[in-house]
Amino acid sequence: MAATWQPLYIQAMMTFAKDLALTDPRLARPGPQIAALRDYDSVRRAIAFISKFWRTQPTVEAMADAAGVTPDELHHLFRRWAGLTPKAFMQALTLDHARGLLRKSASVLDAALDSGLSGPGRLHDLFVTHEAMSPGEWKNGGAGTRLAFGFHPSPFGAAIVIASDRGLAGLAFADPGEEQAALSDMKRRWPNATYVEDHVRTAALAQRVFDTNLWRADQPLRVVLIGTDFEVRVWQTLLRIPMGNATTYSSIAADLDRPKASRAVGAAVGKNPISFVVPCHRVLGKSGALTGYHWGITRKQAMLGWEAGQISPE
Repeated sequence: MAATWQPLYIQAMMTFAKDLALTDPRLARPGPQIAALRDYDSVRRAIAFISKFWRTQPTVEAMADAAGVTPDELHHLFRRWAGLTPKAFMQALTLDHARGLLRKSASVLDAALDSGLSGPGRLHDLFVTHEAMSPGEWKNGGAGTRLAFGFHPSPFGAAIVIASDRGLAGLAFADPGEEQAALSDMKRRWPNATYVEDHVRTAALAQRVFDTNLWRADQPLRVVLIGTDFEVRVWQTLLRIPMGNATTYSSIAADLDRPKASRAVGAAVGKNPISFVVPCHRVLGKSGALTGYHWGITRKQAMLGWEAGQISPE
């Protein structure tokens, strides 16, 4: 039921946000209605702010500041006037955007797969060419493989970049204070590899990934996919999802001729070692919901919002 009423509800809410001008003279008049009008204006300000900045996932404190009230006041006012919390309204906007991506994307992914995009080339907007580690190398947990790592700033927090002699082998993210835990998580994927911290070497890869001016077809970013045969096939499929589009676990399973393997696809997506570059954040639940993400739902929302900004004509 939510899939049918939510877009109309969101539209009504955003129209409500424009109903009262910021300088409405009634707000300055004395009388019994003044408190109600001020409450109304606070909620209107909050809706306008959320509608404009939802892609950045602002905090409740930022919403309250825009509305000119405290977070607690905004929470109670918003529930009274709008019937849901400010955070729930922001999530509704996010999910509506996700559903919009999903509605237009299945055919895009199918077309890409049908065109035989299985080798080097423009696999998505970052211009990526890839190769897989041999089954023997994967089975041995990366034994004999030397991997460099380094921490670098990114639009989505601290990024852990892992490089092999053949290209980018890993990319993960960490919240403040959790960098070493995130690095340990990456090391567990290839426990027998040799790890060496090399900030200079990984800095070039980090810049190549996050500086859109360096996204060039004539200089594709080489990535090395380290996983089982099935996992690599899933990750290769993710590389074919264009920016600004999305797909579902079941759609990927069907494209791999494994229509009953949605859960296995979900597990492979969750094990993707090269976040953002191999865009597992573009996989949504069947209903369009933003399902789990190894590096946090908020980060997944931020990535989708960042990409929407990159393809915006404005």
